[in-house]
Amino acid sequence: MSVAHELDQEVNPVETLARHVVGTRYDDIPTAAIKAAKTYILDSLGVGVAGSDGPWVRELIKTATGWGAGNESRLLVYGTRLPAVSAAVINAYMIHCLEFDCVNEDAVIHPMATILGALSAEADGRTSVSGKDLLTAVCVGVDASCILGLSSKAPMRFFRPSTAGAFGATAAIAKVRRLDERTLINAFGATYGQISGTLAPHREGSPVLGMQIGFCARGALSACDLAQNGLIGPHEVITGMYGYLPMYEGDYDHRGPFASLGREWQVTRVSHKPFPSGRLTHGVVDGIQQLLKKGLKADQVDRIVAHVPPLAYRLTGRPDIPNPEPNYAKLCISFVAATTLLEGTVDVQHFKGDWLKNPRVHDIAARVKPVQDDNPNQNKVAPQRLEVFLKDGKRLEVYMPEIFGHPKNPLSEAQNVEKFMASCAAAARPLPHGNAEKAVDRIANLERVGNVREILDLLMA
Repeated sequence: MSVAHELDQEVNPVETLARHVVGTRYDDIPTAAIKAAKTYILDSLGVGVAGSDGPWVRELIKTATGWGAGNESRLLVYGTRLPAVSAAVINAYMIHCLEFDCVNEDAVIHPMATILGALSAEADGRTSVSGKDLLTAVCVGVDASCILGLSSKAPMRFFRPSTAGAFGATAAIAKVRRLDERTLINAFGATYGQISGTLAPHREGSPVLGMQIGFCARGALSACDLAQNGLIGPHEVITGMYGYLPMYEGDYDHRGPFASLGREWQVTRVSHKPFPSGRLTHGVVDGIQQLLKKGLKADQVDRIVAHVPPLAYRLTGRPDIPNPEPNYAKLCISFVAATTLLEGTVDVQHFKGDWLKNPRVHDIAARVKPVQDDNPNQNKVAPQRLEVFLKDGKRLEVYMPEIFGHPKNPLSEAQNVEKFMASCAAAARPLPHGNAEKAVDRIANLERVGNVREILDLLMA
């Protein structure tokens, strides 16, 4: 047992977290964090719009309409009105289902999908949320989910974007509802009773992976409802004998991450996903693109070796298989590397239809070998190293200390907007002309927006 475990009873970390969430005001948040929050609100809403045409979205909408009638909140793009809890499930799923949403690499969490899935439903139906309210809620929500991932010292064994993400979504909803500390602590307890997220669908490529994020967004709304109506939830939900960290993570040390609240804003440490595949596969995309710019041709390549940390090897070092499910292919280093070598990039269309069965892709993928490196940290995405062996006997190598999209190797503001515009163009139903540009402008000036429902209006077909 670590020293941190022995100190659990000195200060209940859920009290520290609740104090941070409730006590933080918009004016307390540094400019860099506000700027990052705007960036990833734009990015996440964009990939949610693109995700409206993702796998199993229409079936999920059809299913959710049978869970109960209601007209509180709308679904992105479709505009279908559902109870807020059902809208949260689907909006969160659409944000994540293309594997295109941002990630905090140090925490190994996609923080925005759960948070914006819940907030979009809340802001569209139950609560009038200003732009400043939204920015504040996102900043404290990202903190709440990421510090749980940062506290872990063990290999990820549950799907952290949903399990830890549930706490972030609860913090964000509590913030816009202006709950007090006691009520929020009870809401965290109610959330803990509802969290879901296994890695089985990740391994098999099942749509249930992203649905777990939706289920936890729904749980955040339900938990805040219950707490506001007087429910007394369990309070030892982070540490303690049956808390989240010992039960879901195993080995942990929460002291440093929790002490950083209010000093280090996790939203500033979020990485873009330039490509709609698992972030752990982005190293091969980045490396191959660098070599393509120097003149590499696909027909020159004999084989590729991708040296990746244990996390990447365990979760995306899977074998290439014929005609994989879309989610399996997105999380397969070999498939993603082969696609990049042939196409110069990976995009949404590369994970659907005939491309999944393309014999040229699978021929190259069979010659891509992921190899686990000796990185001692079980939660690291980088560094990664790529070796490309050519048919003429030459060897090319690319070392990536930070992969493209990381805060130290970021997308430019223009590239972020370009990704948003392309995502809007990929919607299941076309948005009205000019709406995407208006959304970019509104989010750039979010602190001046009186009600974020006007931004959601722009994202309806």
